[in-house]
Amino acid sequence: MTLPEKIEAVERLFVELDERIANFQQKSGLFCPTGCGKCCLKPDIEATVLEFLPFAWHMYKAGTAEMWYEKVKSVNDAICVILNPQQQGQGWCSQYPYRGLICRLFGYSARHNKYGGPELITCSIIRDESSYSGTVKAVEEGSMEVPYMRNYYMQLQGIDPVLSAERLPINQAIARAMESVMAYMAYR
Repeated sequence: MTLPEKIEAVERLFVELDERIANFQQKSGLFCPTGCGKCCLKPDIEATVLEFLPFAWHMYKAGTAEMWYEKVKSVNDAICVILNPQQQGQGWCSQYPYRGLICRLFGYSARHNKYGGPELITCSIIRDESSYSGTVKAVEEGSMEVPYMRNYYMQLQGIDPVLSAERLPINQAIARAMESVMAYMAYR
């Protein structure tokens, strides 16, 4: 599979996931508060190179890949370089359509708990919403579907087992995605 084919496959996966999350949000009534981005401030967020290839590809096509690459290589902190806390609107991601898989899943996905049942992966802000306990009950009973984080990471592995194998600090994953795209385009 060529790099553009991998990027298209990741983008298709993201579209399918975004639809499932939108459906889950509609049925559950759970939403991130407008303007929130507190989960993005967590300094130890990890991602894979593969999930940030669409971002790198888009930046290359827009002519800003080198600028973003220099920016990501120059930051010393672990906070995602794409984050813009001064941004007005829904959240703080300056490249929201090209955010990674972890950015899409957190808040609206589940994992299997030690008993094999579903456990929502979300933040304290969403857990404080009035519809949270009803959602947990519906998910546990199986009357409400929720995306499972593990399933989507396994689908990434199906696209490229190498680029999805290692979870890196988010800025390292972004930098390697930029390197992959720029190297691919340099040798075309």
